[in-house]
Amino acid sequence: MHLNPDTGQIRDLLAGARNVAVVGLSDKPYRTSHAIARALQGFGFKIYPVNPNLSGPVLGEEPYATVEEIPDTIDIVDVFRSSEKVMPVAKDAVAAGARALWMQSGVVNEEAAAYAKEHGLIVVMDRCTKVDYASLVGR
Repeated sequence: MHLNPDTGQIRDLLAGARNVAVVGLSDKPYRTSHAIARALQGFGFKIYPVNPNLSGPVLGEEPYATVEEIPDTIDIVDVFRSSEKVMPVAKDAVAAGARALWMQSGVVNEEAAAYAKEHGLIVVMDRCTKVDYASLVGR
């Protein structure tokens, strides 16, 4: 069973990260993914929308179909997908060379967590990037 990093490790991950791929980001402002991505921008992160269904910019950023297509190094792959759809995202994160796979609150996939961890990624599961950043880093 996956154990999340301790709060100090999560704080270090968030404090040292700059680029966040937001997988499943919606262009609808009332969706949780949109609100959290906006908050991450406010915290100073560069966000990369990852959603093959997007046809134009979201929060001022051009979308990508996969994490691997993003031309920059990705620190955190922040997943807003249902739990059963995380494994392809984990594989994409590994292929892209991301530092961490972060499954948002309510998203739990042990197989994807194990795969990402086996390939050297830091894995956080069932936690919110916005809440953790605000409470652990909060600058």
